[in-house]
Amino acid sequence: MLIRPKRRDEPHPVPLLLSADPSLAMVEAYLARGECYVAELEGRVIGVYVLVPTRPGTAEIMNIAVAEELQGQGIGKQLVRHAVETARERGCAQLEIGTGNSSLSQLALYQKCGFRIVGVEPDFFVRHYPEAIYENGLWCRDMIRLAMAL
Repeated sequence: MLIRPKRRDEPHPVPLLLSADPSLAMVEAYLARGECYVAELEGRVIGVYVLVPTRPGTAEIMNIAVAEELQGQGIGKQLVRHAVETARERGCAQLEIGTGNSSLSQLALYQKCGFRIVGVEPDFFVRHYPEAIYENGLWCRDMIRLAMAL
């Protein structure tokens, strides 16, 4: 598997991005501000993440997704590790990521990769998404914020 910056001449993997964030408006907004990286296997894009500088010395992983049929094989962990190294190379002192309160496997993954929970944004998904999101039998309402010192 190869993880690389998305080329300017190739389209964004929008269906994959929407699998992690159902709002096209939100996806387009952070794509405009960040760098998109893709994981490629045998010429097929199977994973993606978007790294966005948020303030001096800090970046945020705004979206990270793996093709559904390939989840649970360590690809997400490789994408997170790549994002960590990329942020370090860019001179960042801190890397952040946010996920829904209902995103149980993602919360576990990020913590296994060294992120720590630093806060909660109550009702983030209620305020920013027109339709309720349900995952793992839970209403996704709150944004769990995690960070890692680089």
